[in-house]
Amino acid sequence: MTNNGLVSVESRFGVTETIDRLVETITRTGLRVFARIDHAAGAHEIGAPLRPTELLIFGHPKSGTLLMQDKQTAGIDLPIKALAWEDEQGKVWLSYNDAHWLAERHGLGDASRDAVAAIAAGLKKVVAAAAGVDQS
Repeated sequence: MTNNGLVSVESRFGVTETIDRLVETITRTGLRVFARIDHAAGAHEIGAPLRPTELLIFGHPKSGTLLMQDKQTAGIDLPIKALAWEDEQGKVWLSYNDAHWLAERHGLGDASRDAVAAIAAGLKKVVAAAAGVDQS
């Protein structure tokens, strides 16, 4: 499902396991994990309810730098982020920004075309693996 540049893939696993699987998949491919944020734990600290929601921030300077050399404003959306979250029906989703949408948002040109295509393909692959879905 894609909505306004946001791609959401239903996961076969719970939120924490989905993010654990994403960490394993991306580190195996040579990407770096910069941060993992448990939004539900933060909400719990202030006594507020929030269904399981975890954010993973990851990437690699090689790809991100190419985009920022084209348009530095791309740095606001880098590194890449993926959000695992549980909806009202108990379904778990893994959501991320579509790389082509980010390219359009920042007006990236020909210099970024190959990097954007590689990021898009890579995201699709690692998210599918983490969510336990067919990669086609």
